[in-house]
Amino acid sequence: MTLSEELIWRGFSAKTTIKNPEDLDNRENKQFYWGADPSADSLTIGNLAALMMCACFVRHGYKPYLLVGGATGQIGDPKENGERELKSLDEVEHNKSCIKKQVERIINSDQTTMLDNLDWFKDMNYLAFLREVGKTFSMTQLLDRQFVQNRIGEGGSGISYAEFSYTLIQGYDFLHLYRKYGVNLQLCGADQYGNCASGIHLIRRLENAEADIWSTPLVIDPVTGRKFGKSEGNAIWLASESSDGKSENYTTIFDFYQFWLNQPDSSVEYLLKIYTLYDKPEIDQILSDHKKAPEKRLAQKALARGATEVVHGEASAKNAEWATDFLFAKEKEYTEDNIEKLGNILGTYERKELLDLLVESELASSKTEARKLLKSGAISFNGEKITEDYQIISGGILKKGKNKFAIIK
Repeated sequence: MTLSEELIWRGFSAKTTIKNPEDLDNRENKQFYWGADPSADSLTIGNLAALMMCACFVRHGYKPYLLVGGATGQIGDPKENGERELKSLDEVEHNKSCIKKQVERIINSDQTTMLDNLDWFKDMNYLAFLREVGKTFSMTQLLDRQFVQNRIGEGGSGISYAEFSYTLIQGYDFLHLYRKYGVNLQLCGADQYGNCASGIHLIRRLENAEADIWSTPLVIDPVTGRKFGKSEGNAIWLASESSDGKSENYTTIFDFYQFWLNQPDSSVEYLLKIYTLYDKPEIDQILSDHKKAPEKRLAQKALARGATEVVHGEASAKNAEWATDFLFAKEKEYTEDNIEKLGNILGTYERKELLDLLVESELASSKTEARKLLKSGAISFNGEKITEDYQIISGGILKKGKNKFAIIK
């Protein structure tokens, strides 16, 4: 399968400047760049979709230039509905370090060049930027951008000069990479197409040269109908634990695996193509086997395993699979070895009074809710229903409802 064929088959094809996708197969300059701003200390599965597209290009011989926006992250990519809060410089630096590690793990190529746009913006003269970059854009061009229209139109929240200028800064990134490395292709999510177009405009005006954009559609959560991303309040993070002991921007490996395992049949083929490295014959076989016995959820299991392997590695995927099989089995052996193994995968809590444990493990939001859960019979410990508070004195599995667990050591 050629690059263009695989991109279209996997669904990595949205708005683009490339008229014939097959031109990508024989492109003389096989380099691209993709960027992300450090607006949090973890990327999400929304970002992962674009990274999986990047990985597709890498498999077909393209050299990746991956940018983490230390400069653009200080401003913030404009949202449709309001200003972003400025991050402190320390927070931007921390987020940048975390995201860089995630990107390098997913795009595992010895050809990768990691970049930070703060390197070329930190000493840039403001007047020089206005003369070179600002002078090439008309206000009409900028005011026509959809996000600007949404913000300044009737009922809009308005927009600061800083966010209004964001597209010029990102456009300059493309110009800089074209000048320094000869990169003339930018990959992006469909929502970034306008900002990428600013780079094409600069390269055309200042270098009298052509450059291209290839974008991928935003991935839509099949259950909620919302896009996968942190701004929608439904974020699934790529980080598996807090980066600083305080951050809430993480999803445990077990919960990450569960997210994919619980996808509906109607979406599983779509997600298998985007979020796993299985090729077409493998996915065709998975779907064929699934169709014969849908109750076994073979496609969902393959999706959960494949997506978890991409982000967290094969060993972590196997552990999450084992933990799932054990926790949801009708009959369990609550041996010390099994509890210890589960604890290594899911994390553990110290023995104490049950009400305190329910709150600490976030199985309940408060002691009041914990008492209600006990009264309703929603809590069990090592398979036995618990209806009153008591001191936990042994290791085991605390369970709420059908699928929420805490391991007690």
